[in-house]
Amino acid sequence: MTPARARTVHLVVAVLAWGAVLFQLVLVLAGSDVLLEDDPPGMGERIYRFFAYFTIQSNLLVAIPSTVLVLRPDVDSRWWRVARLAGLIGISVTGLVHFFLLRPLLHLDGSDWVADKWLHMLVPVVAVAAWAWVGPRPRASARDAAYAIVWPILWTAWTLVFAEIDGWVPYPFMDADKDGWGPVVVVCAGITVLFVGFFALYVWLDKRLRPAPQ
Repeated sequence: MTPARARTVHLVVAVLAWGAVLFQLVLVLAGSDVLLEDDPPGMGERIYRFFAYFTIQSNLLVAIPSTVLVLRPDVDSRWWRVARLAGLIGISVTGLVHFFLLRPLLHLDGSDWVADKWLHMLVPVVAVAAWAWVGPRPRASARDAAYAIVWPILWTAWTLVFAEIDGWVPYPFMDADKDGWGPVVVVCAGITVLFVGFFALYVWLDKRLRPAPQ
C-alpha cells in the first residue's frame, strides 16, 4: 500500500465518520434520536445530549485524526497519537456494546435505522479495517494508551454524576435509578476491562503488524 493510496483510504474513513455524525445530528435537530425517547427535550438539551453520547464522541475521534492524516500523512505528534488510539478503541467498544447490549433494545426504521447502522456498525468496521490495512504504524505506545484511556474514564464518571443531577443517561445500562447501582457498576466495570484489553491489544498489534504504509 503506497502512501497515496493510504491517504485515499483515510479520506474514505473520514468521509464516512463525518457523514455519520452529521446525518445523526440532522435527525436530532429534526426531533429524532438513535435511542428514542417518550418526551424529547428542547433544542439546547437535544444538542447537548447528542454530543454526550459515547457513540458520537467515538465517531468524532475517528473522523478528526483521519482528516488530519488526509491533510498531513506524516503527522506523528503526541496529541494525534492519543486521539487516534482513543478513536480506534472507542469505536471498537462502540460496535461491540451496541451489538450485544443495545441492538436488542432498538426497534428502528427509516432514517433512524440508517443512522444507527452507520454510526454503530459501518464506521467501526471500516475504521478498524482501514487501520489494519494502511495504519499508519507503528505509532502507538503504552504511554499513549495511558493518556487515551483518560477519556472513557472521565466520560463514564461525568455521565454517572450528571445522571444524578439531570436524571438522564445516554444508555439504558447506566440507569442506576431504574436498575440500582449494583448492576450499573458491574456493567461499567466490565466495559472498563474491555477498554483496557483493547488498549493493550492495539498497542501490541501496532508493534507486531508490518509497518504501514510502505
